[in-house]
Amino acid sequence: MNILSSGFAVLLAALLATSVTGCSDNGKEGKETHAIVTGLTVEKTMLVSLPEQFEASGTVKAKNAAQLAARISGTVSEVHAKEGDRVQRGSPLVTLVAPESTAGASGAAHAVEEALARKKLADVTYGRFARLYEEQAVTGQELDTRRAERDMADQSLARARQAARAAAAVAGYTRIAAPLSGVVTARTVDPGSTVFPGMPLMTVEEEGRYRLELAVPESLQGKIALGASVPVFLDGSSGSVTGTVIEIVPTVDPVSRTFTVKLDIPAKGRHSGQFGRALLPVGEKQGLMVPITAVMERGQLTFVWVLDDGNIARMRLVKPGTALADRIEILTGLSAGERIVVRGTEKVTDGAHVK
Repeated sequence: MNILSSGFAVLLAALLATSVTGCSDNGKEGKETHAIVTGLTVEKTMLVSLPEQFEASGTVKAKNAAQLAARISGTVSEVHAKEGDRVQRGSPLVTLVAPESTAGASGAAHAVEEALARKKLADVTYGRFARLYEEQAVTGQELDTRRAERDMADQSLARARQAARAAAAVAGYTRIAAPLSGVVTARTVDPGSTVFPGMPLMTVEEEGRYRLELAVPESLQGKIALGASVPVFLDGSSGSVTGTVIEIVPTVDPVSRTFTVKLDIPAKGRHSGQFGRALLPVGEKQGLMVPITAVMERGQLTFVWVLDDGNIARMRLVKPGTALADRIEILTGLSAGERIVVRGTEKVTDGAHVK
């Protein structure tokens, strides 16, 4: 009996000890501890007016360019320049052989010589008859006839000279020269090629003056202002340059439903065909702007530290937008009125208590 009582007492003591220990452990787990962080700068987010921008893409083109085409039929005898060559205004580019045009110019020149000879004869004959008329050796009718012959000779000579100028101009079409100083950007013929009127031969572009031509949706017509300065990003160039809206073409392409906006851009390092993008101002909108220092990146995550009512820091994933000076737009992930850490972000961990 004493042995059983003694065993029961030991068991009861063990159960009580276990119960007390369990209660003590539960108390410790229920009390959450937070790391304390100080020396931070906190800012309250708010909506501000932001310029609304549309990103349009396009192609760089020379402001002045000339596509040279054949004006007569013929055969290319010489090509004096190739792509990439720099040429001066008036420099020969292509020479054609056009026998019919050359023969026409030669025939016209001979016709002028014949008309000039007849003109001289008519002048001499009229002078002789004028003297004879004064001596009353010929009648007035005969003098009038010689005067008419002289006038017709004058008219024939004028027509012959006009025809000769036209023939010479056509013959001159066999020599194609550069209409401006620049660089040859395209050549479509080689010696021996047969050409016809209107067939392209070469393209020459003036260097030092370029523009970016953008395709813009027709829904934005009337929202883009002439003279506006816009940021431009060009492939092959680091950073951005400033372009100026110099022309807005009102005609809308019926297929793409876009119209063209032309920007003047700095010429250094530019070339035709370069791809470019521009952020066109099309109005204003309400948005959240936060200091760039508030936005953190870890791997593929972009986030900010948001403080709750108890000053506990929580990681919040966000989607950033356009940067303006030292601030950046937050498109999603934040609401106006929330508090975020803007300086000292490297000290913060998720769940830290900010003081």
